[in-house]
Amino acid sequence: MKTAIVTGATGFVGARLTRLLSENGVRVQAVGRNEKKLAALSKLEGVTTVAADFAEYAQLHEKLAAETDVFYHCAFAGGFGSESLRDYAEQLENAKRACDAVACAIRMKAKKFVLASTVNTVEIRSFVGNEGFAPRYTCVYSTGKLAAELIGKTLAHNGGLAYCTALIAMPYGEGNRARTLPNIVMEQLMAGKRPKLIEGNNLYDLIYIDDVARGLQAIGEQGKDFRDYYVGHRNLDTFRSWVTRIRDVLSPETELGFGEYPDAPALDYGLVDLDALYRDTGFECKADIEESIRMTAKWLANMEENPSGGGAM
Repeated sequence: MKTAIVTGATGFVGARLTRLLSENGVRVQAVGRNEKKLAALSKLEGVTTVAADFAEYAQLHEKLAAETDVFYHCAFAGGFGSESLRDYAEQLENAKRACDAVACAIRMKAKKFVLASTVNTVEIRSFVGNEGFAPRYTCVYSTGKLAAELIGKTLAHNGGLAYCTALIAMPYGEGNRARTLPNIVMEQLMAGKRPKLIEGNNLYDLIYIDDVARGLQAIGEQGKDFRDYYVGHRNLDTFRSWVTRIRDVLSPETELGFGEYPDAPALDYGLVDLDALYRDTGFECKADIEESIRMTAKWLANMEENPSGGGAM
């Protein structure tokens, strides 16, 4: 991979991916909405920035230069920790924007399209045909992601474009301002508060942002057409184990309130090939979990003290 486009380049995942690609000598066209963050990305080696709102995605090809090897679509409004996660109009628009991005990639004769999605689309696959399934509001967001994938794959297949989906586990790390579970738990522990939690016996996974970016790069370089790739750890642990590990790093003396809430529906990881990315690319998560938790917690603490700064990505 010599050239790439990254939409959502000023977001949590897109920014770290753009930086990683730049560090590895890839020329990147970084598409985003935040002018301040685009200005910071423009200082990276080989990165040119393109300011574009979601409404412009249908004509995005007019703003981008020539051909590209890999088109990464990381732009998606209203993810986990956001109120618009349950906004069905927003999530339907997200799916359309993703399809506009596929059309753009076809016009530009890109070799491959990579959708940054979520492993929670597995919950929707479990939903279909299951009369006893009780959908959560997160299903609105996950359905938007799945619709983007299914329609996008159809467009790509008929347009001669290779297409891969990255099913990303719950990401954490510096630069993530969202009210996600890792952030909330870390903040409560640093404040000496007892987190109120679910029972936590179901399988769960967290992935540090550096590993997310590495996984996306591996998919772009070596991923096979029409393959869904789980971007996370190949050996899963329980929610309880993950939160206990965070507690042991940040505040070993604090009691954890497991069982304050009922368990969320368990994801059926049997529907996910946890080893596909390793088999096809050799990718493994490399981040030291304890150190990455410390760095994330330090960043979050700095954000609390300096909300307008804090080293945002």
